[in-house]
Amino acid sequence: MVGLAAGVVCSWAIGLKHKFNYDDSLDVVGVHFTGGIVGTLVIGLLAAETMTGGPEGLLMGGGPALLGKQAVAIVAVASYAFVVSYVLGTVVNKVVGFRLAPQAEHEGIDFAEHGETAYVEPLR
Repeated sequence: MVGLAAGVVCSWAIGLKHKFNYDDSLDVVGVHFTGGIVGTLVIGLLAAETMTGGPEGLLMGGGPALLGKQAVAIVAVASYAFVVSYVLGTVVNKVVGFRLAPQAEHEGIDFAEHGETAYVEPLR
């Protein structure tokens, strides 16, 4: 159930990248962020004592306690990941930069960085 729910939501989230036009070339947000949130919440809903050795999820008769802990964990981990990523990203951007020149991006990173292309004709 966890994999099914996360897979469906991840697929939908990846589609949103094109709708909102944000740069996520490796689908990190669509897969890891949304999949992690969905998986964590589904565990808070469906956890069974036989799996956890203790707490049960909301839909398994355990009440809202585990789901609440899972929600707090999502906020804590997302906050930590954001702050650390922001700091590291800022340092990398100041030291070496993140982006190529717009012309190099248009021509293709393989050619701009390595002097060769992976394909005979450019993709359009």
